[in-house]
Amino acid sequence: MASRALWKGAISFGLVHIPVLLHSATTESGVDFDWLDKRSMDPVGYKRINKKNRQGNHQGNIVKGIAYEDGQYVVLSPEEIAAAYPKTTQTIEIESFVPNTDIPFVYLERPYYIAPINKGKKVYALLRDTLLKTQRVGIARVVIQTKQHLAVLVPSGPGLILNLLRWGADIRSWEDLDLPPEGAKAAGLSDKELSMAKQLVDDMTGQWQPDQFSDSFKDDIMALVKQKVKEGKVETVEQPEEDEEATAHSGAKIIDLTELLQRSLRNKGGAAKVPAKKAAVKPARQSAAKTAPARRKAA
Repeated sequence: MASRALWKGAISFGLVHIPVLLHSATTESGVDFDWLDKRSMDPVGYKRINKKNRQGNHQGNIVKGIAYEDGQYVVLSPEEIAAAYPKTTQTIEIESFVPNTDIPFVYLERPYYIAPINKGKKVYALLRDTLLKTQRVGIARVVIQTKQHLAVLVPSGPGLILNLLRWGADIRSWEDLDLPPEGAKAAGLSDKELSMAKQLVDDMTGQWQPDQFSDSFKDDIMALVKQKVKEGKVETVEQPEEDEEATAHSGAKIIDLTELLQRSLRNKGGAAKVPAKKAAVKPARQSAAKTAPARRKAA
């Protein structure tokens, strides 16, 4: 099945714009249990219940509040909340470039594939190959639907991957953890222990082959489902129809690449020189995409 674009816009750095489509790089493959009424086999969903009197609550009676102290809330109107939403720009705005080893694993949240459109392949390839050659990644901001994200633009094989990042304020510090000191000598490790550990790691080293690993719980559950289907133990459930969200947005045009690059280089104080904010924890020496965890769904 062809991948459906989730977002349409452009990558922007300096005066250069690359029209692109954003595609999800992951899929939910865990076991998905729906809630059903055992008496009628009707779908069961969540209800808005008043936690104090256990009464159902009409949508018109619900307001949104944020707790600032124990038992004390500030209520915000829909208009106040809407005014705070970031402006949708349809642009992956690169603010700076950093070494590709500077971003710790803990910041990586969700990856997306980026594909060029509207004659953007040459500029796309230029950015991809330049990042590969310089061993850099781009730090960018992007608004998807109404939510602003920090992201990293990473070259990988023939393409570019946009990996959403967690904000620094969302990362917990490990300063309070009882961790051994850095360095073999400080941690009390002997040369013999290090040599034996290295040999064991070397013996277990191989190529990364993700197809060799699978979710044993999902495999066992699905085998049980197939067995019940074979035995005719199947219930009929009518699901309500769901509306699909519109994803069409306006694209971006590209003009002469050489001219834009020259103008960007001359623009010393322009957007290409905006520094990125420093991470809240010490950077690790490696980085990799993080697989989004499977979510449980209730109809």
